[in-house]
Amino acid sequence: MFESVGWGEILVLIVAGLFILGPERLPDAAAWLGKSVRKVRDFATGARQQLRDEMGPEYEEFRQPIEDLRELRSFDPKRVVTQHLFDGDPDPLGMNNINGNGGDYYKPNGYPGATKPAEPLKPGEKPPVDPDAT
Repeated sequence: MFESVGWGEILVLIVAGLFILGPERLPDAAAWLGKSVRKVRDFATGARQQLRDEMGPEYEEFRQPIEDLRELRSFDPKRVVTQHLFDGDPDPLGMNNINGNGGDYYKPNGYPGATKPAEPLKPGEKPPVDPDAT
């Protein structure tokens, strides 16, 4: 329900409540708000249970399209196409072990074909130049 509300907005609401209600009434207002939200949640749960009891097995048939729509929220076209075309293979083109370094084309010190791990530069030292760049 409040997925889009971030910590910044909550902080603004608390500061606004502090200015509007004052520090002596703010705890009572927060307690009232908590009780109200709990009552609404209990009411919604009771209504859902009552609907489930009255509809019986048809409730699941009614609920299934809604669940399907929820799944569409997390729809990722790239993942679906990859799964369909490559049967879920995470490395369909065999590129993960190129150059024997776990999928990275560039070696640790910045240019292809390097065999030595990168060492920190000493003061006044210039970085290595890629021999293929020129």
